[in-house]
Amino acid sequence: MDNLRQQFIAFSVEAEVLKFGEFTTKAGRQSPYFFNAGLFHDGATLGKLAQFYAQTLLDSGIAFDMLFGPAYKGITLASATAVALAAKGRDTSFAYNRKEAKDHGEGGTIVGAKLAGKVVIIDDVISAGTSVRESVAMIRAAGAEPAAVLIALDRMERGGKDGVLSPLSAVQEVSQNYGIPVISIANLADLFAYLSADPALGAYKDAVAAYRAQYGAQYNV
Repeated sequence: MDNLRQQFIAFSVEAEVLKFGEFTTKAGRQSPYFFNAGLFHDGATLGKLAQFYAQTLLDSGIAFDMLFGPAYKGITLASATAVALAAKGRDTSFAYNRKEAKDHGEGGTIVGAKLAGKVVIIDDVISAGTSVRESVAMIRAAGAEPAAVLIALDRMERGGKDGVLSPLSAVQEVSQNYGIPVISIANLADLFAYLSADPALGAYKDAVAAYRAQYGAQYNV
């Protein structure tokens, strides 16, 4: 898994999905790195990304029956991951939601397979946890069971409100609130290890370390 994680960081840097410099996050923090999964927008990179999602899910050992992709980024991620899983001999169904209910045809907000059994939610990152909350509600309303959340990168970053930092990261809060595991292809610790081993990017190591010291959540490893 460690090798897979490092391969994913390298892949993200090469695809310029993971960038280093000075960026402002949604929370208004000045971050030395930025990860934008929306930039995996061609067939080759999306296909490779899906391989990472699929392998990470299989390696986790979590039992699942289908995948769910929350609109909008999760739609592509869930469908591509289902294709990658099938190529690995694990054919599984998937579904996703519309932002607005359809009033003709099959109607409703869910597209694809019927939500049933153990469902893994596929997304890019977890920030405020809004899409996960909505996804869990839809899955449970259908009588299915949310089994896990699978994301690309865990920033391992403490949340906060009105200037007060939470002791938990957004990922930890989701796991605690819903009682389900959150799996990531890679996390901030993996990113830091990658910087430590790459002389060309070594200049960003101290900035990432300082950011982690200021905002990083405590993880049991």
